Amino acid sequence: MEILFRFATLDDLAPLVALVNSAYRGESSRQGWTTEADILDGQRTDEDSLRADIENPSKQIVCGFNNDRLVACIALEWRRDNSCYFGMLTVDPTLQANGVGKRLLDHSEGIARTRGATKMRMCVIDGRNELIAWYERRGYSRTGERCEFPVHDPKFGLPKRHDLYFSYFEKSLR
Repeated sequence: MEILFRFATLDDLAPLVALVNSAYRGESSRQGWTTEADILDGQRTDEDSLRADIENPSKQIVCGFNNDRLVACIALEWRRDNSCYFGMLTVDPTLQANGVGKRLLDHSEGIARTRGATKMRMCVIDGRNELIAWYERRGYSRTGERCEFPVHDPKFGLPKRHDLYFSYFEKSLR
């Protein structure tokens, strides 16, 4: 499958919201293997959050298109410590397990290297063992840092459990 990558623009807001929410929450997310539907309700993102990311000069959203259809995205944030933090790695649930996510992550790591980043950082809801193993196969390691899931902020979703927390991972780009 051919995937063309480019940075998001404000014209991509509605398709980005639809893609991200369909891949992480609700019944549509169960078509893929990265669903959070068993642990979180609510939205994963909204237009206001994505608009702020697109308009922020220290952030970029990379979009992946197949035949002009948005099928993947990832949010990148450039940090002062020469790291690139990423989140919201999303692949259309019907296309997951076909290498699209790996290609998107590889492409994003290349962008980060070009911009001078020396490492990639990210976090995952701990306990998502299959997803954590996927990142570990791509060279990411636990940092030992963790933080509680923001249970009172619906911007991140509505937890179905109260034992959720994030674990941080990083990978050297050298």
